[in-house]
Amino acid sequence: MGRRPVSRSTTLRLLVVFVLVAAMAWAWSNREMLDIATLESRVAEFGALAPFVYIVLYAAAVPLCLPGSLMTMAAGVLFGPVFGAFYALVGATIGATISMLVARYIAGELATRRGGGRLGHIKEGVDAEGWRFVAFVRLVPLFPFNILNYLLGLTAIPLRHYVLTTFICMAPGSAAYTYAGYAGREAAAGSDDLVLKLAMAFGLLAGVALLPVLIKRWKGHFAAEAEASAQANEEKN
Repeated sequence: MGRRPVSRSTTLRLLVVFVLVAAMAWAWSNREMLDIATLESRVAEFGALAPFVYIVLYAAAVPLCLPGSLMTMAAGVLFGPVFGAFYALVGATIGATISMLVARYIAGELATRRGGGRLGHIKEGVDAEGWRFVAFVRLVPLFPFNILNYLLGLTAIPLRHYVLTTFICMAPGSAAYTYAGYAGREAAAGSDDLVLKLAMAFGLLAGVALLPVLIKRWKGHFAAEAEASAQANEEKN
């Protein structure tokens, strides 16, 4: 019996994998170019188009698994704490969506199977909680952000739920890291109210770091209330 011919879709999937791996290798071999000072000088050259260029760069950096925190802090240096946070959030959401869609296209059939290990836990969480699970893992960094985007592409979560939840739940971290970049720029420039800005930056970062603890307590509180309510209903019946 002869070999079955490789389908066009399989060829395209292999091509996507090859291009993605090659792009990752190139990006990591040139990662010394990826620092805040270089990003600031290169992006600022585009003038009024700088926000668009920055968003495109961020969207490309996420599927290439480049450090998102550096990109977010660069937004604060380039655009300030308000517009910077928005541009960073848009770029990160687009990049996370690209990663998710790439994983779903390459191995979409896994979304209907049960897996083991981390993927199995993620699939079980998405099946049980839906968008709420995505919200939890966005607010609580249980997994590396860039890897998580690909793993979520192997689940059956609807695209619109993924995009909207990602955008909303990444906002606190985006605001904190953007303000940290902005405060760093002000420190280098010798701002008059530097102490206040640095205090706000540390406060925002501390708040983001405490989110996992607060969310776990919140989930535990409501789980206990739900269990108590269920027991009360059983006793009445």
